[in-house]
Amino acid sequence: MPKKYGVKEKDLVVTHVVNMVLTGRLRSGDRLNRNEIAHDLGLSRVPIQEAVVQLEHDGILSTRYHRGAYVEKFDEAAVREHHELYGLISGIASGRAASAADPTILAELDSEVGQMRTARDARQFDGHAKRFRATINGEYAGPRLQAAIDSSQTFIPGAFWESYAQHRDQLLPSYETELAAIRDRDCDSARRACAHRADVMAGILLNELVRRGVLCGTGRPATLH
Repeated sequence: MPKKYGVKEKDLVVTHVVNMVLTGRLRSGDRLNRNEIAHDLGLSRVPIQEAVVQLEHDGILSTRYHRGAYVEKFDEAAVREHHELYGLISGIASGRAASAADPTILAELDSEVGQMRTARDARQFDGHAKRFRATINGEYAGPRLQAAIDSSQTFIPGAFWESYAQHRDQLLPSYETELAAIRDRDCDSARRACAHRADVMAGILLNELVRRGVLCGTGRPATLH
């Protein structure tokens, strides 16, 4: 696989492993084959080890002394927990934004929401949605909170949302609600908008995982035959 310049090798491995879980190539309890990943990505073992450390910190892998790294339990509850955490901690920054109601920040957020409304496709919508969040996080999330937000997004696949056709229709209302809450200095409503959006995102992703056969209709891991 060709290397992507400007992207850390460790992040390439993280994305690769997460994609393997989300496509069912790796399932709960499976052992991570580091040699296979090194071969697939054309990387040394160093960035793979760095990725394993991050993925263990993010609750996706667990390591066993002298036995390797294994995929943690991956089911509906795991997907919802990742999204729930993302909604809660994103809401901290949005609550701070509502408390401040800075006119300059509000103008930037209003511009991004306006461009979300007129976005031609999912990729364009996703770009403006990311800039909306980056504006809030850049101003109101300190280093520790930002690190926690980043960590909670590991199971929120960017490639999926960039191509999800109903992205705007299903998520735009929550951004509009969040913006209105920030404008009205309503901290609780801003936080609730983040939590609600994360819950909707979890439901959409779970439906896709069931469609792919990664999870069965009950949200449990699908059984390989």
